[in-house]
Order: sequence, then structure tokens, then C-alpha cells
Amino acid sequence: MTPINAKVEVQGNLDKALRQLKKKMEKEGLVKDMKRNMYYEKPTQRRRKSLLKAIKQQSQIRKEEV
Repeated sequence: MTPINAKVEVQGNLDKALRQLKKKMEKEGLVKDMKRNMYYEKPTQRRRKSLLKAIKQQSQIRKEEV
């Protein structure tokens, strides 16, 4: 796992700094990576999941066209 560096300046309001940190982490995709790496997923399961996601997106696009 790569080290994570995120600088957030705290100027009195800790809640605001926490929100900024959360936004930075979300922007960099760190939360998604952490959730994905919480457990091992076999390569076939990963391919199947992406295939099902693509099929679902295609069906939604077709519904919007009609």
C-alpha cells in the first residue's frame, strides 16, 4: 500500500478541516480503494462484477433512448 499524504490547514475550525480532508480523499479515490482492498476478490469475480456493471449501464442508456 502506498503512503498517503494530504495536507489540510486548520485555522480554528476543526469541522471545516475534516470536511476538506474528506473531500480530498474522495477526489483521489482513496475511499474507493480502501473499500475494494478490504477483502480479496478473485480476478474472475472482478471481471464478472465489471461485466454486470457494463450491462446495467447499457440497459439504462437504452431505456433513456426510448
